Amino acid sequence: MEVVNTFMTWIFKNRMGQIENFKENPIEVQREILNELIDRAKKTEFGIKNGFSKIRSYADFAKQVPLYDYEEMTPYIERTMKGAENVIWPEEINWFSKSSGTTANRSKYIPVSQESLEDCHFKGGKDMLSLYVNNYPDSKLFSGKSLSIGGSLGDNPFDKNGNAKVGDISAIIMENLPLWVQFARTPSLDTALMSEWEEKIEKMAREIMEENVVSISGVPTWTIVLLQRIMDIKGAKNILEVWPNLEVFFHGAVAFGPYKKLFRELIPSDKMRYMETYNASEGFFAIQDQPDSEDLLLMLDYGIFFEFIPMEEWDNENPIVIPLEAVELGKNYALVITTNGGLWRYKIGDTVKFTSIKPYRIKITGRTKHFINAFGEEVIVENAEKAIQTAAEATGATITNFTAAPVYFDGSKSKGAHEWVVEFRSMPSDNDRFAFLLDQTLREINSDYDAKRYRDIALNAPKIHFVAEGVFEKWMKSRGKLGGQNKVPRLSNTREYIDEVLKLL
Repeated sequence: MEVVNTFMTWIFKNRMGQIENFKENPIEVQREILNELIDRAKKTEFGIKNGFSKIRSYADFAKQVPLYDYEEMTPYIERTMKGAENVIWPEEINWFSKSSGTTANRSKYIPVSQESLEDCHFKGGKDMLSLYVNNYPDSKLFSGKSLSIGGSLGDNPFDKNGNAKVGDISAIIMENLPLWVQFARTPSLDTALMSEWEEKIEKMAREIMEENVVSISGVPTWTIVLLQRIMDIKGAKNILEVWPNLEVFFHGAVAFGPYKKLFRELIPSDKMRYMETYNASEGFFAIQDQPDSEDLLLMLDYGIFFEFIPMEEWDNENPIVIPLEAVELGKNYALVITTNGGLWRYKIGDTVKFTSIKPYRIKITGRTKHFINAFGEEVIVENAEKAIQTAAEATGATITNFTAAPVYFDGSKSKGAHEWVVEFRSMPSDNDRFAFLLDQTLREINSDYDAKRYRDIALNAPKIHFVAEGVFEKWMKSRGKLGGQNKVPRLSNTREYIDEVLKLL
């Protein structure tokens, strides 16, 4: 296996030259991507309608093509799902990624063309490995198995002929992986794509616990559930007793900060590495390229053209939209993408801020619809996760999940507040101190929140429910959202989610 590891490491390192190219020439690479996308789709129904053949510049593109959200793209996507060709992309599309539905209750189906699969999602996976082995030349990554925790596939609800499939993007990727990758991963494809999550966890645990697992890829929440089940079966104190050669966890979908302490308990080794990716149903966007940084390198040559809406413009009927070269450090932007899967100026619903422009690196700050701004406090997911992490570390707590929402005024003399449900594997040493530190950290990092909390003028101190493990899993199961890439909404500006959770307490 040492020979195989050395050979595979050499292969993946060869990609680094191309990565350096878009780091050095980001604007030129992005312009080339836009020109290629327009040229590829100019004879599609969408391209003809929006005059793609007359577009000569980014200014033309921004003027002629409107912004789209999912509801506005739906007629094009549903026609494509019914088998219509050349609607949004010039090739047949047989795969549709089913959204977890955290921005809306309805299911969303994102087209995944063969080009987006190969030139975006697969390329992103290969680059993740390239960056990893470049940072850690002593890695034994290819000496054992890679554990992939994904979702499931199902039939296309709009096409009864069975020509297309829908499912989590992770399941679509797994189903289409080349044979050599299938050989290197675990569990078996049949097990990995099971739809009944509780049965799947049990079968996965028993199938993979005797393997030599070297790396894990998945969402932190469900990875924890699987590792705990394996440890229970094996009677192990930690997962290294089962997999002594485990060296890296490639994670995404939710911020990792609140989970760090729990993973250190499950994998108690200073040599264990963690690497974040930003891979969504709509595309593979960014990868952590530096070992000691939480910033993500924006991947600019995956067939995706990026635009950004400053968040202060978000609610405007005709918001200002800017290309990559116009972004500023530290500002919060809503992400807009044009892709080789047939999405055009699509508002994905994520927010980011740039931490570097040479090269372009970002942090994910939250969702355009996942925030609390009931009283002008403008608390975003990034704020909440930082506050939760700080409070947990200071009180020795281990968090598994949380959600928060506003408590609205009740009468002329009442004040607002934020209500939290925080789930723990190990409770804080002092609940009052945890609550104080959460509130204090939010005040330190968010001046709007601090202003509303000043002398309790508009906001009272947060109300926190300290609950044991299992509550959020029970809630997700009740909503039919258990497993896969489904995740608990961190923040909501309404009480839709938190009131459902509170009923279970």
